[in-house]
Amino acid sequence: MIKVGIIGATGYAGAEIVRLLSEHKEAEVIWYGSKSYTGQRYADVYRNAFHFTDEECMPDDLVKLSKEADVIFTATPQGYLGSVINEEILSNAKVIDLSADFRIKDVSVYEKWYGIKHESPDYIKEAVYGLCEINREDIKGKRLVANPGCYTTCSILTAYPLVKEGLIDPNSLIIDASSGTSGAGRGAKMPNLFCEVNESMKPYGVTTHRHTPEIEEQLSYAAGKDVTVTFTPHLAPMNRGILATEYATLNEGATAEKIKAAYEKHYGNEYFIRLLPDGVYPETKWVEGSNFIDIGFAIDERTNRVVMMGALDNLVKGAAGQAVQNMNIIFDLDEAEGLKKMPMFP
Repeated sequence: MIKVGIIGATGYAGAEIVRLLSEHKEAEVIWYGSKSYTGQRYADVYRNAFHFTDEECMPDDLVKLSKEADVIFTATPQGYLGSVINEEILSNAKVIDLSADFRIKDVSVYEKWYGIKHESPDYIKEAVYGLCEINREDIKGKRLVANPGCYTTCSILTAYPLVKEGLIDPNSLIIDASSGTSGAGRGAKMPNLFCEVNESMKPYGVTTHRHTPEIEEQLSYAAGKDVTVTFTPHLAPMNRGILATEYATLNEGATAEKIKAAYEKHYGNEYFIRLLPDGVYPETKWVEGSNFIDIGFAIDERTNRVVMMGALDNLVKGAAGQAVQNMNIIFDLDEAEGLKKMPMFP
């Protein structure tokens, strides 16, 4: 059995890792890390874990944990892993980080968008960007994986085949994306109170959202040149989900048939990417609680643009599920182990 430690186990993403691993045949959680709840029973913090574990929450001691675990998930705020990672930890255990600390290769870009100094830039080059369907071969056996964010996973995967195949002008790409409130984390914040969010939608981080450079960097690799996009996130009155609607100008010769062929070429054999039939467009409810991303598209001949749409659960494929998928790849397991859950409905 793979021994798993989770730092940040009482945040939403950490708790989702716990839930997913409860049915994993090859892994067991041995360390429920939580600075806020150290010494308390995990099942008292999350009652849904009652009867699944009697373990107490442990402190955030990565060095000690690395000597006991085979893999460590760090579901922590930006800057945490960068401030504590070292060679001893990485020599003892694999690390899958759910923060942005090692996603962006240019440290100056990271520091500009996140507003914090990176404390361990020497490990940025080594870290693999854990977008499983794109970087699968690079992830295998690696000791440090940067798990992508929820907005970025949805935004990149939805556009990637068309950028890679040169069917759209990537610099014309506009991404409108909406997220459920769990994407903001479990901490108490006034803008996320029920009365503030219910019966309302609002844009935020307009032109400044920190997932923007992550999307641009990964699509630049696909395009083979620098890409600049317009990305606007929105907060939606729901618990879970990301819905990204993306618009781009078609390059000469691009047709619906070529677009469909591009999606099939890159995703036709991917278990967790569901390409929807013509005229069927993604809904967040169709992927809730699962590691799937649903993708559809439509051509607007009047404007010579394509409309691409993707939906996923921000806590699963957008965080914990993708992290478990990365673990499976690292250890050469069935990639879908622990993740073969049909979406919940309603």
